[in-house]
Amino acid sequence: MYKKTSLFAGLISLMALFTSCVHNGPEFSVTRLRCEFLQDPLGIDITQPRLSWEITAPGRGVMQTAYQVMVASSKENLEKGDYDLWNSGKIISDSSVNVKYAGSPLTSRMRCYWKVNVWLNDRKDSLVSEKAHWSMGLLNVSDWSAKWTGLDSAFSWEDPHAVHTRLSARYFRKDFSAEKKIKKAVVYISGLGIYQLYLDGEKIGKEELSPDPTQYNDRVFYNTFDVTKNISEGKNTIGVILGNGRFFTMRWGPKGIPPIMNFGYPKMLVQLEITHEDGSVQKIVSDSTWKVTAHGPVIANNEYDGEDYNATLEMPGWSKPGFDDSHWLQAQSVSAPCDTVEAQMDPLITVMDSLKPKSVTKMPDGKYLVDMGQNMVGWARIRIGDGKKGDTVTMRFAERLNPDSVLYTANLRSAEATDHYIMKSGKQVWEPHFTYHGFRYVEVSGYPGELTPSDIQGRVVYDNLPTTGHFETSDSVVNQVYHNAYWGIRSNYRGMPTDCPQRDERMGWLGDRAVGSYGESFIFDNNTLYAKWLQDIQDAQLSDGSVPDVAPTYWKVYSDNMTWPGAYVIIANMLYHQFDNLKPIEQHYASMKLWLSYMKDKYMKDGILNKDTYGDWCMPPENPELIHSTDSTRITAGAYLGTVTYYRMLQLMEHFANLLHKPADKSAFEMLGDSVKTAFNKKYLNDTTGAYSNNTATADVLALAYDLVPDSLRSKTFQQIVNTTMDKFHGHISTGLVGAQQLMRTLTRFGRPDLAFRLDTNTTYPSWGYMAKEGATTIWELWNGNTADPAMNSGNHVMLLGDLVVWMYEDLGGI
Repeated sequence: MYKKTSLFAGLISLMALFTSCVHNGPEFSVTRLRCEFLQDPLGIDITQPRLSWEITAPGRGVMQTAYQVMVASSKENLEKGDYDLWNSGKIISDSSVNVKYAGSPLTSRMRCYWKVNVWLNDRKDSLVSEKAHWSMGLLNVSDWSAKWTGLDSAFSWEDPHAVHTRLSARYFRKDFSAEKKIKKAVVYISGLGIYQLYLDGEKIGKEELSPDPTQYNDRVFYNTFDVTKNISEGKNTIGVILGNGRFFTMRWGPKGIPPIMNFGYPKMLVQLEITHEDGSVQKIVSDSTWKVTAHGPVIANNEYDGEDYNATLEMPGWSKPGFDDSHWLQAQSVSAPCDTVEAQMDPLITVMDSLKPKSVTKMPDGKYLVDMGQNMVGWARIRIGDGKKGDTVTMRFAERLNPDSVLYTANLRSAEATDHYIMKSGKQVWEPHFTYHGFRYVEVSGYPGELTPSDIQGRVVYDNLPTTGHFETSDSVVNQVYHNAYWGIRSNYRGMPTDCPQRDERMGWLGDRAVGSYGESFIFDNNTLYAKWLQDIQDAQLSDGSVPDVAPTYWKVYSDNMTWPGAYVIIANMLYHQFDNLKPIEQHYASMKLWLSYMKDKYMKDGILNKDTYGDWCMPPENPELIHSTDSTRITAGAYLGTVTYYRMLQLMEHFANLLHKPADKSAFEMLGDSVKTAFNKKYLNDTTGAYSNNTATADVLALAYDLVPDSLRSKTFQQIVNTTMDKFHGHISTGLVGAQQLMRTLTRFGRPDLAFRLDTNTTYPSWGYMAKEGATTIWELWNGNTADPAMNSGNHVMLLGDLVVWMYEDLGGI
């Protein structure tokens, strides 16, 4: 045991999913019933879904002692007590999450209605929950009558091999007639890269940028919508708009080789099923009978470069019956992107918030500079009072300004981050739907009349994940750092966790989200998002076991290091630790084991893993103009990082083997871990001082955090961390991405929470508070992001947070 000193950060107000200290009233209730972590989900394709619920009760120490799950095939059966699908009976258990369905076999399209009885330790009678339901999707390939449909060619005005590839959106339509009274109508749709669905002129759903991006040549997602209220007897029309998304590459390189993977031209799979009152089923499916055009108002779209919208090309009524589509082309049946089409289980992306401008300033050149007051991700919605047909309003986006108040765009690299709106006549409101931007500032040119703050707003767009935690103290620096973390995290949820949202990258770098995902889980219910991302990683794994640094592999980066791919194992552990979600461990165990075997066989010699690519990425350099340090005393050796991380992976895999009842594997991981630990300490430990390798804080922190230090030397090793921090770095942080993942908790565990608090509240370089003092409203990519080379100074990264958010909740907040 190590003595902990007291730490008071002032008044702390915390609300998290894992605690409930104050209740609104004395009532007991069982609420928030979830099937596979979604409330009333539509179209799931898991045959044994997991059920969860939450209990609200006054007082402390209230525990569930038993439960009974009841599932019926209709609402009527559930209400009258005919639980024809499953009645678990009374189960003595305190489990209220991930209770696996164990009833009658579930089939495609089935609707399941359920509730739960719960017994508590301070009540004799049971509590009956609210009612909920889920529906099954299309479980079998044979359930799909639809064909992949599109056009595998460019239109005459498009240059599909231009460096900046901004195709026009594809518009599809199909007229149909529903001649009988309708009981139910459901549509299953996958529109690649991203789609918008319409029925009789109305957009279906609030979602944007759907479906989630995947490793498209391995699997694609479909979404399900109940459209019963959108279809009437008689004539109807279904319409779909397809944008590029991540499917059609955003960049072409020399010799026709795209630096970002290209999966083909936009395509769709659509199946509308109408069940009539008489029980008959009518299907409207995507095939070559649909009509298609690209001569609509979205004349160009690209996630990096923006959207061009020509309102003069709008086609009133294009998704309604009676529209003249005689000049449209006939759609084509096209090849499937892959063999696996499955339901998307994580929440869809949507507009989650709107911001009013902090200021709107008219510049000397007549352009307007809009300051949203917050670095954010999404787009701008603009209102025009009196437009002149054919004139263009241009909106350019950036995170920062130059000293002359002109947009600073050097850090966007080649991303143009520009939207063009060609006006029609009169009043109009417009926002894009097939792009997104990372920005605080918007430069508006060509606007007719005077632009006021009421004419423009920032639309905050990310995955529809519940915000489950709030953190606030009496310290303004701590609060601002947390605010910046919160906005940075939500800015980089885009169906996968991305590294940045503004430049020509926006990739799922594994190392950025290893322990960071743990901190995020206190703020957002990110269970399904990260479970989905682990599937992306597995899909991208090579047959020999190599795991990429980026997933999905829109950039094919397989550098065979430990620190970045290690997130695969770390995040699976996080999902189990935070959400009691064992399924990812079960699902990915074999792949993780294969990866570790591959790395050992290829790169380990005498217990040392001699492979690393990135080092302790973005540690504070000795010169504020540098991106990476050239001082060898600040740089943690690659083989050191590779070996210490490999040892950590063995610890986690031993834990996984124990959870999965694999004693032989557990023993093998333990034995290999012992040999690695011995070799590691022989090579890197200074028995006299307790220092590791060249005594960087990162080296010593990781050895302590992963229990590699002999008991007799732990206090000496920890003192080396304190000395490095206080003497060499004057009470400031000295780690990069890797070391920061364990720094704050290690300082606290070994008796110096005051030093951790100092790192959190510093406002001089390098620190999180320094970023805030310099005007940052999110987290920078670099500690010196305001002075380093523009090629790499994103203003909206989360990788340098390390374990800061975990520390805030677990140590500062005491959860």
